[in-house]
Order: sequence, then structure tokens, then C-alpha cells
Amino acid sequence: MTQFDQALALVHDTLSEMRANSSVQEARASTESVRQLLAAARVASSSRSANAPASGAAEGARPRNPATGLAARTNSMIEASSRSASSAAQAHIPIAVPIPKIAAAPLPAHLIAKPSAGSKAERLEQLRERVVSCVNCEALAACRSKVVFGAGNPEAELMFVGEAPGEEEDIQGEPFVGKAGQLLTKIIEAAGFKRNQVYLANVLKCRPDVPPGESGNRKPHKGEIAACMPFLIKQIEIIKPKCIVALGTTAMEGLVGKEVRIREARGHWNSFKGIPLMPTYHPAYLVHNPSIAEKRKVWEDMLQVLELLGKPITQKQRGFFLTK
Repeated sequence: MTQFDQALALVHDTLSEMRANSSVQEARASTESVRQLLAAARVASSSRSANAPASGAAEGARPRNPATGLAARTNSMIEASSRSASSAAQAHIPIAVPIPKIAAAPLPAHLIAKPSAGSKAERLEQLRERVVSCVNCEALAACRSKVVFGAGNPEAELMFVGEAPGEEEDIQGEPFVGKAGQLLTKIIEAAGFKRNQVYLANVLKCRPDVPPGESGNRKPHKGEIAACMPFLIKQIEIIKPKCIVALGTTAMEGLVGKEVRIREARGHWNSFKGIPLMPTYHPAYLVHNPSIAEKRKVWEDMLQVLELLGKPITQKQRGFFLTK
């Protein structure tokens, strides 16, 4: 191992020691060892630079010495850490050395590339093939049965966006087929549509994994939502619906990019890329809270959607879920 490599290794060890050790004297002793090695590394690196050929460098340009730059940066870190050690020793608290934040890996370019020209159905199919091959969320990809891309009419004027696939959706590979999905189908039909006339999708295309031995569904993490949202956005861009209904908190937060309280947000118009956006309760909420009053709130939101789309509304429809 060269002196330069030894310096790099000792820098790492020393900073770790300074983070865990509140003794200023011991930390400074290690600091001095680092400085000595860096000084030797500078000498060795300068000697190599002086004997190396110019390799096309401009006349009069000074060759870059990596050891010198490293030494300057390391000395700065050491001084800062030593000051932290001194303060920590006086206050009898452990030293905290900042740990660099590692950004999440973006989706591969081939997965989010714009689908080529063709009909909406063809472009959605091209996008679906990319989604099926996605393993960006390794835990979800490892435990999923099927990717749940979306279903419905590519030419739909009304689009429903939910949270994530549940157990039944994961098995069948189709959105909204469990108990909540069956209730959503009844809502769609009560509004005068057939299920295959609208488009159904979720923020996540894979069912969120649950700990071994546990059942049920869990709410997606923010990182999972951020990783999968580009797919949903492209679905919306291809379909170009006249209206989007966000079912529940997760769907609404994914679309507007901020935290919301669905109880306060529902019934009020928002916008997603210029498309009217109506938030309402997820049908799973109604499964667990099947009161007439709560169903009426969702239905009032749907009446606003029908009015926006210019659909005829009968007196019978207007009276759904009204208490006698």
C-alpha cells in the first residue's frame, strides 16, 4: 500500500474515531498522524508529478496534485472535527460528525422514456411493458405476484387514481377487484358509467410488502411513491382524461406533491397539469365506515364530477344516500 493509500485509509479511521471519542487529546494525536502521512504523500506525489511526461498539458500550466487537494480538504475537516471534539468534551456530549446523504437512484431512462407514436392503447401497452420489467423498488419487486398497471378505456374522459394494489389485485394483476374495488364499481355504475368506460390506476403498481406473518395492506412509503409516480404521470399524459378522481390521501398527495388531509380536501376542486382533480374518500374507507352519511359525502363529490363532465343527472341520482 502506498503512502497516499495509507493516508486515505487513516483519514477514514481517524474521522470515525473522532466521531465516537470525546477525548480531545486522543483525537488530536490521531490528527497529527494523519497530517504526517499526508505530508509524506504530498512529497511522493510531487516527485511522481515532476518525473511524469507532460501528456499534452498546456505550456506553463501547473500539473494538478491530488495529494495537495486532499490534504487541504482533510486538514479542514480535521480542524472542524477537533473544534467539535473540544466543545463536546467540555459539555460531556458525544461528537456528531455529519454523514453524507445518499440520493435515491432514479428510474432507468429506458423505463421512463416517452412511448413512441401510435394510438393511446398502443402507447399504454408500450408503457405497460416497461412497468412490468421495473425492479426499482427491490423489496416490492421481490414479493409481488403481478404488476398492476391499470385497466379501462384508453380514451376515457374520467380517470380514477387509487393508492396501491391490495392482495386480490396483486393476484389478478388488475386494479380495484377486492371489496373496495367492488364498491367502486357500484359507484361508477351509479354515476351512469360502465367500468370499462373509465380508466383505473394506482400511484403504486406493486403491492407494498408486509412483514412475514402479517396480513393486510400497508400505506406506501414516500420513496416508493416518488419512484412510481413517473409511470402514473405518463399514463395520465397518454389518456388525457377530462377529469381525475383521487381516491384517498395517498393518491391525492402523489398527484399534488404535498401532504393533505383528505377529510378537509375532499369535495374541493384541484388541478393536475391542467386537468380538474377531485379528491374524495377511498372506497376502502367506506368499507370500514359504511354509514349513509359517509357514503353521501363521496356521492356529492361524484355529482360535482358529473356536472363538470356535462352528464345528465336524474332526480333519483341526486337523492342517493340522503337520510329520510
